[in-house]
Amino acid sequence: MFDKILIANRGEIALRILRACKELGIATVAVHSTADADAMHVRLADESVCIGPPPSKDSYLNVPALLAACEITGADAVHPGYGFLSENARFAEILADHNLHFIGPKAEHIRLMGDKIEAKKTAKKLGIPVVPGSEGGVGPDDDAMAIAQAIGFPVLVKAASGGGGRGMKVAHTADDLMLALSTAANEAKSAFGDASVYLEKYLQKPRHIEIQVLGDGRGGAIHLGERDCSLQRRHQKVWEEGPSPVLDAAARAKIG
Repeated sequence: MFDKILIANRGEIALRILRACKELGIATVAVHSTADADAMHVRLADESVCIGPPPSKDSYLNVPALLAACEITGADAVHPGYGFLSENARFAEILADHNLHFIGPKAEHIRLMGDKIEAKKTAKKLGIPVVPGSEGGVGPDDDAMAIAQAIGFPVLVKAASGGGGRGMKVAHTADDLMLALSTAANEAKSAFGDASVYLEKYLQKPRHIEIQVLGDGRGGAIHLGERDCSLQRRHQKVWEEGPSPVLDAAARAKIG
């Protein structure tokens, strides 16, 4: 168990972590920008450290400032919450280099799952069913057309990096493919700094079911139930419902 956790987040996310730490008897450190000095998570934490001005890049994404806050307070672990640095593999590595624990996945796993092409390859190696698609990244050449025709239209062009519905374009016919490839790649480059895209069969009326897994880092794991995220706009979830209203007990058990 950790003695003191630095919470590298703010607002409601930080408050949830604070509550869990208090229930476990773990001391907490809140970090904040100058704009959040009087925020609730700052007032409720055992200690607080100002890490910079209001822009997130200068405060909550400021890795040197977060490391300094750990050193000042003697925190032995960092909880990133979600958003900000929670999916930053380099941040997890830097913490490890400074003998600090990152409460979350290992850096190698963050890096792996951050690249959808590699994540899909890994899933296939493990025998997990995946949506039919290209074996890797594709570009606006004859191979892309051949792959799309083999998959069968409509196809979805997807960014290898990032999320949030960015870098995703549907090609309903062969005539749509080249434009979908170029616009998805440009959007991915602008949003994530990575223009890599791949192809998947476009599922027109799917149920989008997510299941959350919690592992102890020693090989043990449980799942925390499923969420139905089928209501979307521009490939971005706008409503999540748990448990899913469309799963029966058998399907729920199989997924879990």
